[in-house]
Amino acid sequence: MINAIVQSDDTWMLWGILAVWASISIFLEQKYKWASVISGAVIALLGALILSNLNIIPSASPVYDAVWTYLVPLAIPLLLFNINMRELFQESKKLILTFLICATGTVIGSSIGFFLLKDYIPELAKLSAAIAASYIGGGVNFAAVTARFEPSSEMVSATVVADNMVMAAMFALFMLIPSLLFFKNRFNTPHIDELERGRVNKEETLAAEYWRRKEISLKDVAASIGTSFFLVVLSFKLADFFDRVIPGDENTSGIVVFLNGVLGEKYLLLSTLTFLFIYLFPHYFNKIKSGQELGTYLIYIFFVVIGAPASIPLIIEKAPLLILFVSIVGLFNLGIGLLFGKLFKLDLEHIVLASNATVGGPTTASAMAIAKGWRNLVGPILVVGTLGYIIGNYIGFLLGHWFLIF
Repeated sequence: MINAIVQSDDTWMLWGILAVWASISIFLEQKYKWASVISGAVIALLGALILSNLNIIPSASPVYDAVWTYLVPLAIPLLLFNINMRELFQESKKLILTFLICATGTVIGSSIGFFLLKDYIPELAKLSAAIAASYIGGGVNFAAVTARFEPSSEMVSATVVADNMVMAAMFALFMLIPSLLFFKNRFNTPHIDELERGRVNKEETLAAEYWRRKEISLKDVAASIGTSFFLVVLSFKLADFFDRVIPGDENTSGIVVFLNGVLGEKYLLLSTLTFLFIYLFPHYFNKIKSGQELGTYLIYIFFVVIGAPASIPLIIEKAPLLILFVSIVGLFNLGIGLLFGKLFKLDLEHIVLASNATVGGPTTASAMAIAKGWRNLVGPILVVGTLGYIIGNYIGFLLGHWFLIF
């Protein structure tokens, strides 16, 4: 691989590029209708993908890891401060069915992809299991299943490269589908319709309308950031504690493993504690006015990071057939979701968010809900998306043992 112009350890330069491009993406989305249709999230992702493949920025860096490790957890509570708890439960119930349908699509896609390509890709039985677990839960599940079946490090690395590229492409597709008349005319779109009805100035882009200027004080900013830090620290420390004291290995009972998955999962506990505090102290959180703006900006930096690892030369070098396999899994996930979503009259917003949550995890799905202005779905998809962390490993293990027979 050719070294990038900006080195992976050039911390200030990389942070600058992430922050500036996130800002430009937001500006374009709110200024121009073409950008609003594409969405600022996709602009952010594509910009990073182009910079990465032109070898201007590296495809991997500790700076990107820091965004996943620090900015995303801080953004989650900020975006939940003003949530409607009644709507949270209503939307969560609807999303669970949709999520399970998309997860079923992952299982079908993994099976079809395996039987089509098992003679052409080494160790595909093990890798298929890991991708299936990942496209139901997330990277944590991928790591757990690969640790169980132990494919070679070279094949794991190639699979990660293919996964990064497909996830970036799928994310762009998720963002595009709700904007297309073909889908809007064939599915229920209550959240999109609500945004359209609430518009005052039709000349403005939807993003500009949604993010209209409002009064925010220094006290609001202090309360938002301070409270978010408090909730992240409390949740992560408690999750680490529960993960240590509750066994989570394969030799313990299913109930104990389930408890470990629920209480030891940082993002699930973060969402749960945030909801609990909002329920107990509604007046405090209702007064905070800057949480959504601050959290959304952090999420746009996250969008930029999603695009950076998708190195096309690396894929051509290491994973041309693996990208086909992962694409089959991702497209069956979305396709099954759309097919049965139409059959069961599910909302289009629920389908694309649930598919996003299985493919990319609850963080990318909640980020999409934010970018689209579907504020009542941010909390529910975070909660439902974490279900994949719990069931992903079990499904991956079962598929792996089945595939190994062949």
